[in-house]
Amino acid sequence: MWPVRPLARFAVIAAVAGTGIATGVALLAPSLKGVLSSGRARSQDVQALGEVAQNSAVYARDGRLLAVLHAEENRSPITLDQVPPYVVNAILDVEDERFWDHGGVNLRSTLRALVTNVSSGEVLQGGSTITQQLVKNALLTPEKSVDRKVKEAVLAVRLEDRLSKKEILERYLNIVYFGNGAYGLQAAAETYFNSRVEDLTLGQAAMLAGIIRNPLGYDPVKQPDRAKSRRDLALERMVVNHHLTPARADELRNEPMPTKVFTPLPPPNDYFVEEVKQRLLADRRLGETAQERYNAVFKGGLRIQTSLDPSLQALAERSRKKVLPDSVLRGRFTSAVVTVEPGTGYVRAMVAGDDFGTAKYNLATQGKRQPGSSFKPFVLLAALEEGFSPNDTINGSCGVLKVPGFDPYKPGNYEGSGGGVMTITQATAKSVNCAYARLGVMVGLEKVVDMAVKLGLPRNRLDAFPSISLGAEEATPLEMAAAYATIADEGVYHAPSFVEKVTDRGGKVLFGGPTKGRRAFSVQTARVAEQVMQQVVQRGTGTAARLPGREVAGKTGTSQEWQNAWFVGFTPQLATAVWMGSPIGNVSMKGVGGRNVTGGSFPAQIWAGYMREALQGVEAVDFTAPAVKPKPGKYLKDKNSSNDGPARPTHRSTSTTAPELPVPPVATEGVQPPPTAAPTPAPTPAPTPAPPVSTRAVP
Repeated sequence: MWPVRPLARFAVIAAVAGTGIATGVALLAPSLKGVLSSGRARSQDVQALGEVAQNSAVYARDGRLLAVLHAEENRSPITLDQVPPYVVNAILDVEDERFWDHGGVNLRSTLRALVTNVSSGEVLQGGSTITQQLVKNALLTPEKSVDRKVKEAVLAVRLEDRLSKKEILERYLNIVYFGNGAYGLQAAAETYFNSRVEDLTLGQAAMLAGIIRNPLGYDPVKQPDRAKSRRDLALERMVVNHHLTPARADELRNEPMPTKVFTPLPPPNDYFVEEVKQRLLADRRLGETAQERYNAVFKGGLRIQTSLDPSLQALAERSRKKVLPDSVLRGRFTSAVVTVEPGTGYVRAMVAGDDFGTAKYNLATQGKRQPGSSFKPFVLLAALEEGFSPNDTINGSCGVLKVPGFDPYKPGNYEGSGGGVMTITQATAKSVNCAYARLGVMVGLEKVVDMAVKLGLPRNRLDAFPSISLGAEEATPLEMAAAYATIADEGVYHAPSFVEKVTDRGGKVLFGGPTKGRRAFSVQTARVAEQVMQQVVQRGTGTAARLPGREVAGKTGTSQEWQNAWFVGFTPQLATAVWMGSPIGNVSMKGVGGRNVTGGSFPAQIWAGYMREALQGVEAVDFTAPAVKPKPGKYLKDKNSSNDGPARPTHRSTSTTAPELPVPPVATEGVQPPPTAAPTPAPTPAPTPAPPVSTRAVP
């Protein structure tokens, strides 16, 4: 005889249940009639299940897993073949022991669950079949109502008509919730046991089977006693169904429960991965709308192969720390390093800040700073395209530069360097400001802007002021590296790319390959520029960047008051930009590490230390000599035109991306002190005419 209380409780519940069943049958009859009359389930019921949301994986160039992208749900779909039979048995014994026999709805199981739950006083068994649970989780809301249960039953019958039992079970095992954000059996194995589903033990399988009914109430970490009781019940069910011997079940009851959850998926807390993520979310090849792209990136199961070379990344970080120890930086300054591969535009390494976790601001892609004299190659390229020769001579002495439409402009040379007549090559090697300010005006300031745009700098950030030739406009380290990579690739610009290939969950390639290049200037111009820029490293301001046994071309850059320091250089194989400054804005680096920081100091040292190791084992390749020898030099006469019409400022006052500190108006190779004496007059050269300005076609 049952005790009175359980018996009374059963009588009440049975009465209520009988009423509910009668009502349910009445409501169910029209739907069942439709199912029977159709002969087959409707295909849209199956299609409505959709694809299971799946995490997207981000890989380095060498196949190393960098991160897994997912929304709030952790899902790692598997096939049924990957699940050991004893794991399947454990789940079916607890959740649906007659799964292989019923047609979607199991009335006997429902009644048995009712009796068991009433006698125990709590929900120990559920009446819904695996098929019903799949329908509920994938198609219906979790509301508890007769109408919802009727729909669940109808759709379960239809689903059994369209899918095989194995297909239904596989879908179920990939969407069922196990708590702690784990959706699906594989995610559960990772979360609780840091394991693959193939490696689950029998005891672990029983524990996971027990969680399904109430993932929150049977959480093994937060509710270990309840979870253990539930695990032991699962073992009992396996004994009853002859999937386990009583003796083996007794042994498994002594297995300890997990005490913590694992997060085996690498979080996307990295500058490179974050850049990849943001670029994909903006890539219309993954969807026309923002929601479509979000679903593709976080739920689409994409395999994203990035351009990152982990070995180069490690070398860049090591060189940066070696040259700039904390004793030098003192928490005030930092640096960024970016490497772009000529010919592809692939970003192979990116050191973008000190700690992504606390400072998510990407100094390599968002840090717009004045490049100083590292901008001068843009002027050089524009001049070469206009027919100037690197052997042309120009006055490097300072004085008032009169430009039509602007106030008189008075640049200054860095610490008294320069002065007198020199070749363009010499002016580049020694980074003579006054020579380059004149050259920019002679070439045409708009042509200088056009060249910078061809090399990837946005036009809206560039104004044709006389100070532009000295790097008064802003650029990011990534933009500078990509621009110099264009010279290394003999004039073909490739937009920087962080992704080499993206495939969908089925292995189909969605897109991939290098970005399509476009010619920015002629091969001849590129080769001549390479010759000129090699002189910077061989005998100019960038000698600290020399690489023994290799040809290197590059340019130093230092903005006013030593606030930003750059070295951007390249070999035929790699182009790298190194920037140093304050992460919050323009702060003077005077007296840092016992020196006033210029592009030829710490940045050039970081560049050399990194590139020396990065190119170890790589064949040394020389730059190709120009097909046509540059023309003999001619003196470039400064016409000093007077101002006509309303005068404009000679420079633009800009602000940095970190608004705390404003950017000073003019960038130079270093400090530009006010002149203490009258400008040195230019020597009178031989009266040779200036070379004719010609525009050459770009092949």
